[in-house]
Amino acid sequence: MKETVNKFSKFHLSESAKIVVENVPGERSKELLELQKEIEGAVVSYPKSMPFAIKRAKGAIIEDVDGNQFIDLFAGCGVVNVGHCNEEVLSYVKEQQDQLIHALDFPTENKLSAIQKIIKNLPKAVQNDYKVSFGGPTGSDAVEAAIKLAKIKTGRDGIIAFSGGYHGMTSAALAVTADTAFRKTLTSLIPNVHFTPFTYQYRCPSNDDELACKNYAIDRLKFLLENKHSGIAKPAAIIVESIQGEGGNVPPVAGFLNELVEVAHRNDVLVIFDEIQSGFFRTGEFLACMNYGVMPDIITLSKGLGGVGFPISALVYKKEIEAWGPGAHIGTFRANQVSLAAANGAFDFVDKYDVKSHTKEMGNYFMNGLKELAEVFPQIGDIRGKGLMIGVELVKDPFTKAPYPELIKELRQTCLQRGLLFEVGGHYNNVIRIVPPLTITPTIIDNALEIIKESLIEILSKEKEQHSLPETV
Repeated sequence: MKETVNKFSKFHLSESAKIVVENVPGERSKELLELQKEIEGAVVSYPKSMPFAIKRAKGAIIEDVDGNQFIDLFAGCGVVNVGHCNEEVLSYVKEQQDQLIHALDFPTENKLSAIQKIIKNLPKAVQNDYKVSFGGPTGSDAVEAAIKLAKIKTGRDGIIAFSGGYHGMTSAALAVTADTAFRKTLTSLIPNVHFTPFTYQYRCPSNDDELACKNYAIDRLKFLLENKHSGIAKPAAIIVESIQGEGGNVPPVAGFLNELVEVAHRNDVLVIFDEIQSGFFRTGEFLACMNYGVMPDIITLSKGLGGVGFPISALVYKKEIEAWGPGAHIGTFRANQVSLAAANGAFDFVDKYDVKSHTKEMGNYFMNGLKELAEVFPQIGDIRGKGLMIGVELVKDPFTKAPYPELIKELRQTCLQRGLLFEVGGHYNNVIRIVPPLTITPTIIDNALEIIKESLIEILSKEKEQHSLPETV
């Protein structure tokens, strides 16, 4: 790698994992996990699969209360894009905290600067076509606002979403989320939501042919919009992740998003690109859709926009679809001034250190390392992604592509014991979702790959031994 990559080493607590207890969780973590179970609600999820209590974090390294240090490949669910506790971003935060924290939607130099930076990072040809609005502080809030704006503008009600898509847990956001497990106990959400296939190339009916996979998905969309016997009235909007996240870090087939927008606009339907996880330079480009040379009517942003974990969300939308007036969409904590300061700091950090190029380089470096592992382990069925949004799909057989969720469940726990954290996703919970801080270094990547390799060897060796044992009479 180029020597310039080493400039990011100083932004990490270390560049390797360190486990100092016999087994994770250690004793202090166990105490805090038990206390959490006693006094916090049962909706807690991450500590169930990654049981430890956090003390501090910096860059791509998390340290628990027992002194163990873990390599973080999920960045707070794709939030801390410029690394945990990035001191350069925090300098903006500390200065802002002494001046102003809460300002509702009054204009401040801090907020207007953040808006200008968002617009400046759009493609130059369209920068004058878009404006920005803020609502509540989470990605779900942004999705709710986007759907509301589309309905107000069109005067229509329906939404088309995609299989494998995830957009949040509030009413409208959950209604356009594909995973039915999230809503199996809920009797109602917003009505008139319809799902259609995404271009999930590894599992397309087209046997991995890109053009056939794209055409299959586009033809299904055309049927819904253009065939009067589809049973679906013309919707207000189509919502789609530019790269699916929870669905398994699935990038669209080339040309799919472009044709989707063309078909939608031909039918007078608005398009919402959900860039909550794929945006803020996660793929190297400011927005993932910019990799494909296409822009929608509305863009949702959150997660990485807060730089180091400060809550904020935004809508970026075409001026021509402005359809709401004062108070039509509000939120007490919209555009929190401290979060905006973090956003300003993160934008400046990205420019100062050319994080865009670094992300693309590290993405290629990680992908190449994973491909080397795939040559050794046939259980790695697919490696896909853009920049540092990578999916690794595990299968029982590379020919049948039978999902292997049992392996990934054990792999996650074995990696945890060695000091590596990652999120699991995909249609069958069989995908390693790699979304580390964008400041990750080649050394950290090498150490992460080594842990994955050692863990797979350990697990698969045990399986082989168990299968070779004689049956007990």
